[in-house]
Amino acid sequence: MSHLAWSASVFHLYNGLCAPLGLLLWVLLLDQGSCYYPLSACRSLALGQQYTSLGSQPLLCGSIPGLVPKQLRFCRNYIEIMPSVAEGVKLGIQECQHQFRGRRWNCTTIDDSLAIFGPVLDKATRESAFVHAIASAGVAFAVTRSCAEGTSTICGCDSHHKGPPGEGWKWGGCSEDADFGVLVSREFADARENRPDARSAMNKHNNEAGRTTILDHMHLKCKCHGLSGSCEVKTCWWAQPDFRAIGDFLKDKYDSASEMVVEKHRESRGWVETLRAKYSLFKPPTERDLVYYENSPNFCEPNPETGSFGTRDRTCNVTSHGIDGCDLLCCGRGHNTRTEKRKEKCHCIFHWCCYVSCQECIRIYDVHTCK
Repeated sequence: MSHLAWSASVFHLYNGLCAPLGLLLWVLLLDQGSCYYPLSACRSLALGQQYTSLGSQPLLCGSIPGLVPKQLRFCRNYIEIMPSVAEGVKLGIQECQHQFRGRRWNCTTIDDSLAIFGPVLDKATRESAFVHAIASAGVAFAVTRSCAEGTSTICGCDSHHKGPPGEGWKWGGCSEDADFGVLVSREFADARENRPDARSAMNKHNNEAGRTTILDHMHLKCKCHGLSGSCEVKTCWWAQPDFRAIGDFLKDKYDSASEMVVEKHRESRGWVETLRAKYSLFKPPTERDLVYYENSPNFCEPNPETGSFGTRDRTCNVTSHGIDGCDLLCCGRGHNTRTEKRKEKCHCIFHWCCYVSCQECIRIYDVHTCK
């Protein structure tokens, strides 16, 4: 794939078409020395027509196909934080692949296509809902972390949500400004979702659900100060959780996602599609829940139309009765078993002071793969 093609794929995620790995390579190609230009620190990312004194950056942003005008203005005005946006996209995809590692659909990416997940995200399924949520959460997370680490001049630590200290501790360190990260994710990720159709409504809802998860999981992180490890003084700050906690939470939301139906309404601007919960007896979805309105394929067999790779030759867990077990993962086709020799460190001894020596052992494992 060409560098330009890689650059384009990130922007199609938020149109429900593919996942955003493309921006990653584009960011790696940027000369960090030429990316910097002064930007006034502000609490709003309102996108104005700021095309002056940007050097060659408008040409870089303009060379990336697929950007809607609002994304193009964002790229030109805030090129300094685009590496963090890319890092967040990468983080989201890695977490998706971890969460679905034992599922029939395991968040497989395609290297030679702008649609980095293939046609899987063309449909308004649970999988599309999760990818949008985890990617939007990843962008908010990475931008927030980058600001706290001081890698950007337009953002920094949070000084708005401190309040009075608690008993036995005081404010210190750098509180992570999750509100700013969420704002960046919303401005960029939702820029495409301005159509009056059901898919845009679904994407915006799931994007926001991912970002809300970041805000809900903010917590106080503290450090003790004193002689010999005592805690005479304790300083605390607001911090994000490990991103794995975000992935675990959104995976639960995937499993309990709400099925919706599409309704059409006539408004002054024309026909508008909205979503309504399919089953009135169930509790309606909240802003923290994932929503979808099309059923997923079973992903058992390869199907280029749906993007399914099938599960043949996938490793399965012969002792599990869950979806990662050989019965379910292999879709009733059965499984093959082979033995595999692996070299591992063993009989490790700690020597004073200070190193560890190990022997190398060969162990034999049974490996089970789907027929």
